[in-house]
Amino acid sequence: MKYTVITGASSGIGYETALAFAARGKNLIIAARRTEELEQLKSNVLSQYPELDVVVQTVDLSIISNAHDFYESLKKYEIETWINNAGFGNFASVGEQKLDKIEAMLHLNIEALTVLSSLYVRDYGNVEGTQLINISSGGGYTIVADAVTYCASKFYVSAFTEGLAQELKGKGQAMQAKVLAPAATETEFAKRSMDLENFQYEGTVPKFHTSKEMAEFLLNLYDSEKVVGIVDGETYEFHLKDPIYPYAARQRK
Repeated sequence: MKYTVITGASSGIGYETALAFAARGKNLIIAARRTEELEQLKSNVLSQYPELDVVVQTVDLSIISNAHDFYESLKKYEIETWINNAGFGNFASVGEQKLDKIEAMLHLNIEALTVLSSLYVRDYGNVEGTQLINISSGGGYTIVADAVTYCASKFYVSAFTEGLAQELKGKGQAMQAKVLAPAATETEFAKRSMDLENFQYEGTVPKFHTSKEMAEFLLNLYDSEKVVGIVDGETYEFHLKDPIYPYAARQRK
């Protein structure tokens, strides 16, 4: 049996992506901090697709040792696709941002993603049909005012994943690495970024996609041979692209 791993699956894009992959007949390993929400997702999946296996893993990936332990706990499963969706943002000027929140954000958005990506590539890089999809942001290609640190973390995700894709291709390895870059999406992102109890997208954000729409875009990226799936921040159209960042291949004698 093959599995699709989705981190940050308790809500938003991760939740809808789990449902979208389940509709494709994919067994799931869903991970997040909130057990109750994961169990609700599992029930939702199994009520529609009772033939699937859904594994729930409660884990806080902002603690890096947990990322190593989480990956080790999955060694008994054959993993076909790994989706690093867990992450959060922050809106504040650099001089006023809460450093404890920023440290946790960097641990999750950068360190955990790098650890999990590296371990997956190490074990599955030469396995035909495998994919690694990392969730970045439009803020991983454009710096947004009052979100400088968050955007910098997502610039890392975009550059790391694009570079990995180039590296895998250059070495002739079978795995595909891809990056999804959403624009505003109706999730818990804004609420957590601004430390609010509630946030209403309708009537507040001029343009946005639903999490379900973004999961559909992710499937389009999954089905394609392209490396980048990005939402245009002005038109909100979704585009599949080759790597965007310049890449200088090593000259080997």
